[in-house]
Amino acid sequence: MAENRVVQGRMVTPKKLAELIEGESVMDAEPIEDADRECPDCGGDVITVGYMPSVTEFVTGYKCQDCDWSETDRD
Repeated sequence: MAENRVVQGRMVTPKKLAELIEGESVMDAEPIEDADRECPDCGGDVITVGYMPSVTEFVTGYKCQDCDWSETDRD
């Protein structure tokens, strides 16, 4: 899988994608993967990334490649 992906017309790294989902800096992020789901807002493709917002927490985040929709597994 490619390390970088296009999200809303911009190329993002796994860490940048995690920051878009989280809304602030993250410590580390795993490679971006395709999620087996469609965006509930626009029907676009959803990608997923696992990341650590802090030393004690691991979160899986989901982000639409076409619109602002995102969520995490802690929602």
